[in-house]
Amino acid sequence: MHATPRNDPNDPNGPNDLNGPNDPSGPAAPGPLAGFTVGVTAARRADELGTLLERRGATVLHAPALRIVPLADDSELLDATKQLIERAPDVVVATTAIGFRGWIEAADGWGHGEALLRCLRGVELLARGPKVKGAVRAAGLTEEWSPSSESMAEVLDRLLGEGVDGRRIALQLHGEPLPGFVEALRAGGAEVVMVPVYRWLPPEDLTPVDRLLDATVGRGVDALTFTSAPAAASLLARAEERGMTAELLAALRHDVLSACVGPVTALPLQSLGIDTVQPERFRLGPLVQVLCRELPGRARVLAVAGHRVEIRGHAVLVDDELRAVPPAGMALLAALARRPGWVVARAELLRALPGAGSDEHAVESAMARLRTALGTPKLIQTVVKRGYRLAVDPSSSGSKYAG
Repeated sequence: MHATPRNDPNDPNGPNDLNGPNDPSGPAAPGPLAGFTVGVTAARRADELGTLLERRGATVLHAPALRIVPLADDSELLDATKQLIERAPDVVVATTAIGFRGWIEAADGWGHGEALLRCLRGVELLARGPKVKGAVRAAGLTEEWSPSSESMAEVLDRLLGEGVDGRRIALQLHGEPLPGFVEALRAGGAEVVMVPVYRWLPPEDLTPVDRLLDATVGRGVDALTFTSAPAAASLLARAEERGMTAELLAALRHDVLSACVGPVTALPLQSLGIDTVQPERFRLGPLVQVLCRELPGRARVLAVAGHRVEIRGHAVLVDDELRAVPPAGMALLAALARRPGWVVARAELLRALPGAGSDEHAVESAMARLRTALGTPKLIQTVVKRGYRLAVDPSSSGSKYAG
């Protein structure tokens, strides 16, 4: 899907729009995500997220970890809609704008649109957040109340504060789990009717997901993004089916960053001891901003042979010029950077090369290609009969480039 970074000169937020090809000041500086590969697991709005990432320089690997059941074919949503029309609830909680709109449109397609609207006009309608409120009003309805925090916890507090014993409460779902919400209402004596808008199932074609899993365990991606808890759960489930759960968890716990759009999305990962990063605002733009901060912050930066060298996922910044490096070269560079300035023996470098076998000439060939890719051969010194070393500047010890 997304393979190469794109620049949009009309994007005021893009990092690569500072200088155009005719700008006398020279080419644009690399974006904050240049040299990093980011996996996108979203099914919905994946293009939007991918474009945001690419504008900031990332290479994007897209693998939808789930698919959405078409509303027109969703018998569970139809049954729930009929139940509510036949016996109106006391309260309806609308949780997402797209989900509420989809519900109304699906009911209209089934010939139940007017009946559903009549039902909703006679109940206490709660809307979680301004977007949901807009969808409610666009349907010709008026919400009773909406929390300023956009938090379902605040909605729950209001309901429990009013008292829910004996009340019938319809909850419009959108594929996301709501841990503790339904249980708390039922513990308070409420009857809860689920309205399952946009149910999610595993993808029909698992090839992209398998490719993403292989890339993750092979450290071929630097971060995975999750915009829904079901997507995270689906990826974990597929890893279990393939017998690679331990490998995936090791990658996500130590090397590959997990970026989630919000705390609910992060739950399946955190329950397995995987640390996640999240934006303060649960939106795609802030999610990308988190990656723009976190991934460069994880890069190794060294002062080598008078140059600033920043080692990113699949590329290297040499004095802020992005240099693409093949996987074998990145493996060698990572091995040298683990002990900057120290000689690393050919045998050790050979072990670092993916699929190199036992011939140390493979190290020499890969090293030659690495030096060419870096564009500055003197960054790596050959130590005769011993191996290779990064030519770390003596003055770099203790500096911000010392790594």
